[in-house]
Amino acid sequence: MDNSSSNQNERFIQLLEQQLAHSNQQNNELTKKLDQSLKQIEALTEQVRQLTKALYGSKSEKSKYQAPDGQGSLFEDDPSFNNSEQTEEQSTPTVTYTVVRKLHKKKRNDSFRDGIEIEEIHHHPENTQCDCCHGQMTEASTTLAREEAKFIPAKMMRIQHIEHAYECKHCKKDASEKAQMKRGKAPQAAFQRSIAGPTVLAKLIYDKFIQYLPLYRQVKEWERYGLLTNDKNLSNWVIRAAEDWLLPVYEQMKQTLTAKSVLHVDETYAQIIKRSDGKSGQSNAYNWVFRSVPSQGPIIVLFQSALSRSRSVLEDFTAGFKGTMICDGYSAYGNLPDVTFANCWAHVRRYWLKADSKNGKIGVDYCDQLYHLERQFKDLSPGKRRKARQKHSKPIVEKFLKWVDESPFFGKNFLAKAAEYTLNRIHGLKAFLYDGRIEIDNNPAENAIRPNVIGLKNWLFSMSEAGAKANAICLSLAETAKANGIDFYQYLVTLMTELPNLPFHQRPEILNNYMPWSKNIQATCAK
Repeated sequence: MDNSSSNQNERFIQLLEQQLAHSNQQNNELTKKLDQSLKQIEALTEQVRQLTKALYGSKSEKSKYQAPDGQGSLFEDDPSFNNSEQTEEQSTPTVTYTVVRKLHKKKRNDSFRDGIEIEEIHHHPENTQCDCCHGQMTEASTTLAREEAKFIPAKMMRIQHIEHAYECKHCKKDASEKAQMKRGKAPQAAFQRSIAGPTVLAKLIYDKFIQYLPLYRQVKEWERYGLLTNDKNLSNWVIRAAEDWLLPVYEQMKQTLTAKSVLHVDETYAQIIKRSDGKSGQSNAYNWVFRSVPSQGPIIVLFQSALSRSRSVLEDFTAGFKGTMICDGYSAYGNLPDVTFANCWAHVRRYWLKADSKNGKIGVDYCDQLYHLERQFKDLSPGKRRKARQKHSKPIVEKFLKWVDESPFFGKNFLAKAAEYTLNRIHGLKAFLYDGRIEIDNNPAENAIRPNVIGLKNWLFSMSEAGAKANAICLSLAETAKANGIDFYQYLVTLMTELPNLPFHQRPEILNNYMPWSKNIQATCAK
């Protein structure tokens, strides 16, 4: 009985141990599931918070402790308009004088640019006889009662080029000799058999790419001026002007750009309805932008329209380029022969800003320290800037990267993504430390591509690849002209007036005189 009881006890203990082990296993599994659920809840909570912030929060990336930019409220009173509408009732004779006066000192609240034509309207009393003695009164003083802006609308003119022929009456009488004839030759037009003159084409392109006014909205404006046309005609004029006269300038600028050793590169979405690759018009097309750096001469900004975002587009445009490209983290930017890549600290800062946590603020603070130093180094030469970065910026970068590497950031939240983005681009993020010509970020390229994005909100899409290419060419000249202080409208007038009468196809060096930074253009088209 004792042995039997002992065996039963042992079996009972074993059964209890098995049940305990099973319970422990279930408990471990439940604990793991609970941990996973908590992490999932944390991630979803973070996602909800980020989406709520994106929807209702501030869109600015500036740190709260940064100094304000000095921008005043749009709703503050403008002192230049104080009492401007308060006029006394008067029935006095008016004498008008039109003069051009050069103001030497511009007032703080003066809304007019220097050199603008001034029209003076003088108001004298109707009766200048003294009411007491009835003698003639003399002028004692003048008061500027108010200033107002006057707009004179543009005027459309119909220009007729008439060629005059001359003959020698004396030789004509002599039957033995052939009478000589001379004919005046009208200059070549921008387009043969078209009424579109240089000034019309210049305004058309200027309004679309500087004022962002779509062509269908320009039709009514042209009609008001007296030119009857339609948006199809306007579109054809833009494409023809880009292909015939602006493309040669664009190609010459491209040769100059790719000969440099540092470039900013970026890309953005576009839409082309009639595509040659058979894809739907809803498919994404792209506009690439390439921008030079100030330390390597005049700024050049070039756009390239493409159906894809593939590396082949980048390879084709930059064929022959040797140097450094400053870019974001897109995978197409890599493995190009003779090209190194510098990554953008603004993108890094943006990732840590999205984390919006204690550690996220630490990451942003490291980036802000670098930007604070960059503002101090802004006016240094490339060589001095490199030395300053080695002394002051490099320790901050190394401390930041070490902190990211040693911190336990994991998962799929914004903090983990910021850490992963940073660590995957260590080499490219350090590039600016060793070359003073390299900017800390790719903001110049992003700023250059902004007009394209703003324009697309009005244009919506390009009907054809030819139209998209024309847009890229026009935007390139517009942004490069602005970067070099050139009046884009006057620049277009000059190009489409003079190039049709020059043999630049036979002598490409002529185009050097028509680059936005050339002495010729700077002298005739500067703002």
